[in-house]
Amino acid sequence: MGTPGSRPRVLIIAEAANPEWVSVPLVGWSLSSALRDVADVHIVTQVRNREAILRAGLEEGKDFTAIDSEAIAAPMHKLASFLRMGEGKGWTTLAAINALTYPYFERLVWKRFGAEISAGHYDIVHRITPLSPTTASPIASKVAQAGVPFVLGPLNGGVPWPPSFDAERRREREWLSYVRGSYKLSRRYQRTLRNCAAVIAGSRHTADELPLHVQDRVIWLPENAIDPDRFNLISKQDLTGPIKACFIGRLVPYKGPDMLLAAAAGALRSGSLTLDIIGDGPMRQDLASQAEQLGISDMVTFHGNLPHAQVQTVAAEANLLTFPSIREFGGGVVLEAMALGVVPMIVDYAGPGELVTDQLGFKIPIGTRAEIIDAFSATLEKVIRDPSHLQSMSAVAREKVWSDFTWSAKAHQVARVYEWVMNGGDKPTLLS
Repeated sequence: MGTPGSRPRVLIIAEAANPEWVSVPLVGWSLSSALRDVADVHIVTQVRNREAILRAGLEEGKDFTAIDSEAIAAPMHKLASFLRMGEGKGWTTLAAINALTYPYFERLVWKRFGAEISAGHYDIVHRITPLSPTTASPIASKVAQAGVPFVLGPLNGGVPWPPSFDAERRREREWLSYVRGSYKLSRRYQRTLRNCAAVIAGSRHTADELPLHVQDRVIWLPENAIDPDRFNLISKQDLTGPIKACFIGRLVPYKGPDMLLAAAAGALRSGSLTLDIIGDGPMRQDLASQAEQLGISDMVTFHGNLPHAQVQTVAAEANLLTFPSIREFGGGVVLEAMALGVVPMIVDYAGPGELVTDQLGFKIPIGTRAEIIDAFSATLEKVIRDPSHLQSMSAVAREKVWSDFTWSAKAHQVARVYEWVMNGGDKPTLLS
């Protein structure tokens, strides 16, 4: 049992944790690093992250340990790349391959730290990555048998494809998503959950997907947050000229950039809207052709991939983040826009729908492709006719992010989970 108010000693398992990468590795690094402010942390990660973590200033052996699991990880990564048939595609395939290779990593973690865990050197063991709920944690039972609380999460993923977007599902090579639910039959998965003191769910979908017997230990906390040093500009919300919209993300079918062009075409042609598209991907040329066919090329700027500093410079000039993605697990780009005071307009489904309220953004109901385009178009026209609410929504969005969604805020939220698993009491509610 811990002493209330004392700093817990936490062994953090973050197989993917890299300050120089994006997506899951950046989440793993950002949360692991932030937790150093609220706990005595030692990070265990995969050897591929070693050099970047050293460049970030951590000391090997004292602050972190790099586990070399490349004997299994390297060839399986090559296999996953082949089976995905394209960069950024086949995420379910990648998760399935990771689920097969990850146990070897944890086997090496236990070989290195098992004796210390059993001897009580740590108050908590917390696995942050992998984020996928399909990836079991074989050492959970060993940690629990040693009398040490095992915390899992944030877990996120597996958001169902909307029924009207099966073509996009196939274009993304998501063949395994049709049988994804079979992981719940795995004994290793079931054993992992039985031995968790707490499960942090990164989305309400993931929380609801977890079995009934673990619900009393499930705590909802969105996986994403922002780094104040990386998002330090503020949108001016200038309403004197055309409304400025932006899209940020990979140019792939499920993110809906083609739907956005179709929805915004009327406003773009009339000169009442401009659109900056930041990002690149396989749809780039088709989108440029679509813009030309719609007669809106002069009002749409394709920036391609930009360095982060330039991303926020372009985005901060916008009034709106127009983001009709129909399958986002976390929605980190939505938080990033809100941090800049750019008002989000999103499809009310999965991650973005959990982050955006009517007070700080616009939520378009999920539906068919035509329904989303029509609703996006109508909402854009409504904003253009009366943009007076944008400045107040911008302020509310920024306040929400800075109070609840910085990595520092997230670390203090997780610290409440640590306090609970060590000392008992009522299960904490971290966000309303």
